[in-house]
Amino acid sequence: MLNEFWATAPTRYKVLVFGAMGLIAVGIILNLAGNSTGNQALAVASLPVIGLGLVLHIAGMVVRGQSIRKNLKR
Repeated sequence: MLNEFWATAPTRYKVLVFGAMGLIAVGIILNLAGNSTGNQALAVASLPVIGLGLVLHIAGMVVRGQSIRKNLKR
């Protein structure tokens, strides 16, 4: 068995990590598109998408911490 966390990470952690990365990437792309075309509404609308990605990232860190604490108690 590997000692790397990703190999033994719970599925919900992996989903949160990839979801967060995807939302942050989409938000950045929307922001760049909005700013390069001068579409201020698109640029502003991208900020909640980035924010949601950051919230999912924090949720992933919580899930990871709980998993590590649970494994250490064993």
